[in-house]
Amino acid sequence: MSYFVYIAWFGVAVTVFLWLRDLRIFYRTGLPSYRKAAYHGVPYTALALLGAFITVYAEGWDLLGLALILLALYLQDRVERENIWHGKSAVERFFGRAERRNVKGSQKRP
Repeated sequence: MSYFVYIAWFGVAVTVFLWLRDLRIFYRTGLPSYRKAAYHGVPYTALALLGAFITVYAEGWDLLGLALILLALYLQDRVERENIWHGKSAVERFFGRAERRNVKGSQKRP
């Protein structure tokens, strides 16, 4: 096994993390752009997984697999999202901590 395999699985982990973070932000805020980003995260994660499997199992096709992972990360970043990070720290932005939406008849949670 080469070092490319480790790089590929790290790229897949980043893709999955970003997809789940968009899903969490959509769940907390209800913003349609994060819903779209969460929906688009599914095929981008599948593309990254395909790239990882090509890197692991196809002899001599390592760079193609890494290119597919890089393409998935690039496409995932291209989805337009609202800016919800007003005065948040880097750790809060990293984990996707967003204000909850206010549902009618309920009180705002801390």
